Amino acid sequence: MTLLSEPKQEKAVGVKRRGRSFKPRYPTWLALPALVYEVIFFLGALGILVAFSFATQTGFSQITYGFSLDQYKAVFDPLYLSIFFRTLMMAAIGTILTVMVGYPVAYWMARYLSTYKLLAVLLIMVPFWTSFLIRTYALKIILDSQGFLAKTFGLDIMYTPIAVGIGLVYNYLPLFVLPVFGSLERMDWTLIEAATDLTARPLRAFWDITFRLTLPGIVTGALLVFIPMTGEYVIPAILSGGKYEFVGNLIGDTFNTAQNPPFGSALAIMLMVALSVFVVIYIAVATKEERFGA
Repeated sequence: MTLLSEPKQEKAVGVKRRGRSFKPRYPTWLALPALVYEVIFFLGALGILVAFSFATQTGFSQITYGFSLDQYKAVFDPLYLSIFFRTLMMAAIGTILTVMVGYPVAYWMARYLSTYKLLAVLLIMVPFWTSFLIRTYALKIILDSQGFLAKTFGLDIMYTPIAVGIGLVYNYLPLFVLPVFGSLERMDWTLIEAATDLTARPLRAFWDITFRLTLPGIVTGALLVFIPMTGEYVIPAILSGGKYEFVGNLIGDTFNTAQNPPFGSALAIMLMVALSVFVVIYIAVATKEERFGA
């Protein structure tokens, strides 16, 4: 009986040992600094913004706090809706152009570079070493009516939507190239060789293999570009001369010039609600890409 019971005991011990988790456990207090920072500078500021959005402007820079939906109703005025639509359209066009410019660059870096690959990544990151404002003013010098393009090619596009689009693509291009480059780096290029050996044309092999395998990186990079473009303030202010305002410019003017924090807060909240849809998409795609990379 003793000999028969020993295997059962060993089996039970083995099951118990297999059920144990050897994952490292970290003390929860390590997350306390980040939590405090998040509560004070994000949730606290967001709470103040929400309180402002339900308040009422009773005079110049005088606010009566309460629960009023007048500010949100004013957001749906056709004038402000047109600015929202213009912002989303310009951000969408800027994102599409960024994809068209950035994907070939990332593909070339990942597929054809070997020795100078890190150098290419470094050159992509160089613009981030300078101020966003300085980069935009430098672009203004090139696009100015008396600048290089106007004198050499006769292209006077300053203070037009084209100048704003160029500024968006120029400033946000690295945010798209880097995640797409990471997706392309994880690709197994022998799949392309196998597809071509099976009589697949290069374009068909690219569409069925390369594009589909890097689609999570493309969507992630596009959303990383699109979301900050919708809240852009500097580029429209400098390159359009105030002719093509984004929602960010409208919010800034409402706070600083009109001295109307309730309405500016309502505009900001509505913009955040509109962008929350894209943030959810980004989180879902980023999670899928992380699983793919694992």
